[in-house]
Amino acid sequence: MTELAPSPGMTVSPSVSDAPARAFADPSDLGVARAAALFEHMQPEKAAELLHPVLAGRPDLAPGWILMARIRLALDQVEPALDAANRAVELAPEDPRPLAIASRALTLLGRHEEAMSMAYRAVIVEPKNPLWHDRVAWALLAADRQLGDAEQAARTAVGLDPNEAHYYFTHGVTLAALGHVDQARQALETSLRLEPENPVARHRLDVLNGAAQPVPEKKKRGWRLFGRKDQGKPVRPEEFRP
Repeated sequence: MTELAPSPGMTVSPSVSDAPARAFADPSDLGVARAAALFEHMQPEKAAELLHPVLAGRPDLAPGWILMARIRLALDQVEPALDAANRAVELAPEDPRPLAIASRALTLLGRHEEAMSMAYRAVIVEPKNPLWHDRVAWALLAADRQLGDAEQAARTAVGLDPNEAHYYFTHGVTLAALGHVDQARQALETSLRLEPENPVARHRLDVLNGAAQPVPEKKKRGWRLFGRKDQGKPVRPEEFRP
């Protein structure tokens, strides 16, 4: 491991820099932990700056490449995100996370066949995780093909985690794409019962109810690994798909 300390001009609070030091003895793990803490504190640029020399010193560090892929997506640096995810896939083919991250990056790049393939590979590695079924659904939706399979994937995610609002949202979108408006409305209503402050789900439901016009939705910045909330607003990228 080369540089572990923050670069000049980088400010890291004691809670960010000291806690990992107490938890990790290995310098490489420490560097990744510090970068992850910065990322969790919504400082992706600083996280990337810190993580870069760590990976230069330890290019075989799969967790570092997974984190770098997440950071690059958060910064809308899609090609570097894909490169980082591919490195992680090579180093840890048994880990579904880089497969799903690569799938998301490929979707953003319009490389839909590859995106679908990566998403299905994640499901094969970990079939009981609803995140990967959700990614399959969105990869298919973005490609505008096999919509029945997209609905099935979304339904599987709901069955695996019936308390997560986002999976009902995805299911509602797939049902709407198939023309099943009543079922789509029910799925979106369920999503909103679980997460009432989701403006994207509310808008989609209003469109189905004829109370709003469909409009292109901007791709949301600040994507993390498969969804988080910040000040009550969803930042799940699929929800902002045009």
